[in-house]
Amino acid sequence: MDVSPETALVRYSEAYQQLYNRKPKDLRTLENGWVIVNGARMRATELEYLTAQLQIEYRQGLEQRRSIVHRLLKFFKQQ
Repeated sequence: MDVSPETALVRYSEAYQQLYNRKPKDLRTLENGWVIVNGARMRATELEYLTAQLQIEYRQGLEQRRSIVHRLLKFFKQQ
Protein backbone atom coordinates (compact mmCIF):
# COMPACT_ATOMS: atom_id res chain seq x y z
CA MET A 1 0.00 0.00 0.00
CA ASP A 2 1.58 3.26 -1.11
CA VAL A 3 0.86 6.18 1.12
CA SER A 4 1.34 9.80 0.14
CA PRO A 5 4.29 11.55 1.79
CA GLU A 6 1.98 14.21 3.21
CA THR A 7 -0.26 11.61 4.84
CA ALA A 8 2.76 9.77 6.24
CA LEU A 9 4.09 12.99 7.77
CA VAL A 10 0.74 13.82 9.37
CA ARG A 11 0.40 10.34 10.87
CA TYR A 12 3.98 10.38 12.12
CA SER A 13 3.56 13.85 13.62
CA GLU A 14 0.41 12.78 15.49
CA ALA A 15 2.01 9.60 16.84
CA TYR A 16 5.20 11.44 17.83
CA GLN A 17 3.26 14.17 19.61
CA GLN A 18 1.11 11.62 21.41
CA LEU A 19 4.16 9.71 22.68
CA TYR A 20 6.56 12.55 23.48
CA ASN A 21 4.13 15.43 24.18
CA ARG A 22 5.93 17.70 21.71
CA LYS A 23 5.96 18.28 17.99
CA PRO A 24 8.67 16.63 15.90
CA LYS A 25 11.23 18.87 14.22
CA ASP A 26 12.32 19.06 10.61
CA LEU A 27 9.48 17.34 8.77
CA ARG A 28 9.48 17.93 5.02
CA THR A 29 8.31 16.21 1.89
CA LEU A 30 10.61 15.73 -1.08
CA GLU A 31 9.86 14.51 -4.57
CA ASN A 32 9.08 10.93 -5.60
CA GLY A 33 7.78 9.70 -2.23
CA TRP A 34 10.73 10.80 -0.11
CA VAL A 35 10.50 12.68 3.20
CA ILE A 36 12.92 14.28 5.64
CA VAL A 37 12.40 13.49 9.33
CA ASN A 38 14.84 14.90 11.88
CA GLY A 39 17.46 15.26 9.18
CA ALA A 40 17.08 11.70 7.91
CA ARG A 41 15.87 11.05 4.37
CA MET A 42 13.54 8.10 3.95
CA ARG A 43 10.66 6.81 1.88
CA ALA A 44 7.11 7.52 3.03
CA THR A 45 6.57 3.76 3.45
CA GLU A 46 9.51 3.61 5.88
CA LEU A 47 8.01 6.51 7.80
CA GLU A 48 4.75 4.57 8.06
CA TYR A 49 6.72 1.73 9.68
CA LEU A 50 8.29 4.16 12.17
CA THR A 51 4.86 5.57 12.91
CA ALA A 52 3.59 2.08 13.71
CA GLN A 53 6.54 1.59 16.08
CA LEU A 54 5.72 4.85 17.89
CA GLN A 55 2.11 3.77 18.24
CA ILE A 56 3.21 0.43 19.71
CA GLU A 57 5.47 2.23 22.21
CA TYR A 58 2.61 4.51 23.21
CA ARG A 59 0.23 1.58 23.78
CA GLN A 60 2.88 -0.28 25.81
CA GLY A 61 3.37 2.79 28.00
CA LEU A 62 -0.38 2.99 28.61
CA GLU A 63 -0.49 -0.68 29.55
CA GLN A 64 2.39 -0.24 32.00
CA ARG A 65 0.67 2.70 33.68
CA ARG A 66 -2.61 0.77 33.90
CA SER A 67 -0.78 -2.17 35.43
CA ILE A 68 0.83 0.05 38.06
CA VAL A 69 -2.49 1.67 38.93
CA HIS A 70 -4.20 -1.71 39.23
CA ARG A 71 -1.44 -3.03 41.49
CA LEU A 72 -1.67 0.06 43.69
CA LEU A 73 -5.45 -0.25 43.93
CA LYS A 74 -5.11 -3.91 44.85
CA PHE A 75 -2.50 -3.06 47.48
CA PHE A 76 -4.62 -0.35 49.09
CA LYS A 77 -7.72 -2.57 49.12
CA GLN A 78 -5.75 -5.06 51.23
CA GLN A 79 -4.90 -2.41 53.79
